Amino acid sequence: MLIVLRSKAPQEEVEKIHHGLLQMAVESSFVAGPQQSVFALTGDTSKLNLTAITTNQYVEKVMNIQQPYMLASRTFQPSDTTIEIGGCKIGGGHRAVIAGPCSVESEEQMIQTATLVQSHGASMLRGGAYKPRTSPYSFQGLGETGLKILARAREATGLPFVTEVMCLETFDLVEAYADVIQIGTRNMQNFPLLKRAGKSTKPILLKRGLSATLEEFLMSAEYIMAGGNYNVILCERGIRTFDTYTRNTLDISLIPAVKELSHLPIIVDPSHACGKWSMVEPLAKAAIAAGADGLIIEVHHQPEQALCDGAQSLKPQKFGSLMSSVFKMMGTV
Repeated sequence: MLIVLRSKAPQEEVEKIHHGLLQMAVESSFVAGPQQSVFALTGDTSKLNLTAITTNQYVEKVMNIQQPYMLASRTFQPSDTTIEIGGCKIGGGHRAVIAGPCSVESEEQMIQTATLVQSHGASMLRGGAYKPRTSPYSFQGLGETGLKILARAREATGLPFVTEVMCLETFDLVEAYADVIQIGTRNMQNFPLLKRAGKSTKPILLKRGLSATLEEFLMSAEYIMAGGNYNVILCERGIRTFDTYTRNTLDISLIPAVKELSHLPIIVDPSHACGKWSMVEPLAKAAIAAGADGLIIEVHHQPEQALCDGAQSLKPQKFGSLMSSVFKMMGTV
């Protein structure tokens, strides 16, 4: 259940309402959002004195929400959320393409790739400074050196960048550099990390877990939003199934499902979904056709020499071809 407050409710009245809820013995948390402030109620709400609540002049409405996620639901916010990052908009009819290498390897590599993807129409840059790898012997990223290189690529091209945070210990550092903070697949249910992301002022790109259901995915977004950060971008990047031909299985059905249930923007990562560069373009087109708000694609100027995920990275020319097709589908050409 949500108790939605009027936009100009004084702080002392908010505290009175909170005290009243405590006296009614219900669990509640206060969330101050960009458009509305609410009390999110959990547990047994049968003890509520609804008359006392609804007659309060600072209460706009009381909403019963069937889903376990409240703030991410369309019941709470019927209209699409639009998130703006450095002049780039995602959601609410705005689509964006994020592109770049899996890992930051050198300043030359990053600036060259950033310049190339920008020339083909990418509106944001991606690159990993910290890399979660299955093998402890694989390249783990350049750390803060990689963040500094990403910042120089942003300065050279004007492109805002997305990069992944892996743990609480490095969150402050990543937050200081990044325009968008990515929480990757393996950390989708790292609840302390989600709670910290909820306190951030930066937009969060949340990737779906390898075996996460739609409800679990939206509940992870709820963790972030419950902390006060409403700027959450969902990302479908393929789930683990019985098939082994591709790296993962892209769940196209998740896109319209999210659109029905949530107001949050959702983008698609076709690179990680398939693990094969030759399949990235058709999956990207399928994602756009299904209504995705954007794409995040791996591009490397020399993928055969990439330190991470070279097999799924597009060369600049192939990326240019993909962008031409995608722009035609979006009606921008």
